[in-house]
Amino acid sequence: MSDKIKVGITHGDINGVGYEIILKVLEDARLLELCTPVVYGSAKIAAGYRKALSLQNVNFVQIQSAAEARDDANNIINVVPEDMRAEPGVSSAEAGKAALAALDRAVADLRAGDIDVLVTAPINKANIQSETFHFPGHTEYLEAAAGESSRGRSLMILCNDTLRVALVTTHLPLSRIPEAITKEAIL
Repeated sequence: MSDKIKVGITHGDINGVGYEIILKVLEDARLLELCTPVVYGSAKIAAGYRKALSLQNVNFVQIQSAAEARDDANNIINVVPEDMRAEPGVSSAEAGKAALAALDRAVADLRAGDIDVLVTAPINKANIQSETFHFPGHTEYLEAAAGESSRGRSLMILCNDTLRVALVTTHLPLSRIPEAITKEAIL
């Protein structure tokens, strides 16, 4: 059994920048020294983006569940139909369904303890909306998926080597900030 953190990564909107970001991060082989990546997406779509971006050193092992993830490889779980196609730059209902399929599967695996942490690629907040996804963004969806005990306690964090930012007013217009930032909201 490995001590490495198993990192779930959702592909986001298949027509957006998600695969480009994921592939460029996974291109650095040192990542496998730190964690075990498990991408929730499409091996076929990932291969198409890999070819378009000329990133031939990024390969995936297709697995059926996060429990099967290999520590020495970039793992991918197919969460969309094999015939799904990416159309970069095009907003579509199919892309929204694909983003939600990745989120749903990754959250289920996170709740089951099959992955340790979740990283999400960007979604299109318009095309993901459906009867089962009616949130302004990832943060609220993940907060709801975490259950009642965590309501109102989620925090979006953006970070890199030199800067770490936690957003207190996620999806809130500037005009509403004064009324929203109360002592209770911060604590």
